[in-house]
Amino acid sequence: MTRTIKVFPDGSRLEYDKGNFDDWCIYLVNPNTNQRVAPRDIYYFEAFQKLSQKYGNDKIYRDFVSIYDQTGANLDLEVLAFITQLAHNQYQPDALEMDMLFTTVYAGMVAEENKAYAILKKRIKRLGMHQLLMEQVTPFMAANFSKGKKWRDLDAECKNRDF
Repeated sequence: MTRTIKVFPDGSRLEYDKGNFDDWCIYLVNPNTNQRVAPRDIYYFEAFQKLSQKYGNDKIYRDFVSIYDQTGANLDLEVLAFITQLAHNQYQPDALEMDMLFTTVYAGMVAEENKAYAILKKRIKRLGMHQLLMEQVTPFMAANFSKGKKWRDLDAECKNRDF
């Protein structure tokens, strides 16, 4: 069952729908073609890396953490509005792109909070964002770091970074 997360000013929208594993797959829908694409970690990590050259790694990471701190298991309209306002106030002329990126990561964290067997929950997204922005690993490395690793090892990685 498709659930709209947010409709953006350009008419594109982000939604949850059935994926390969559960009903928490995120899709970005093109307003002109209705084509749906599931944005992968590598996609938004590359975009964040590019934008960090303009706005700074620290700033983007701090803003991400402000969203992370508000993230729970339910999609919150106040958090969605906060993201839009943050993007509008802090990231001109890239506000729409940042709104889409931060909303995608937020929706991903909500999905992680709802995954049946996910132990790390939203911390797995924070680990990737921390590696990308604070440790400056490549988007590919940040997106693939957790693949094939045991949850206890990833939990230790998170704890070593104080989250």
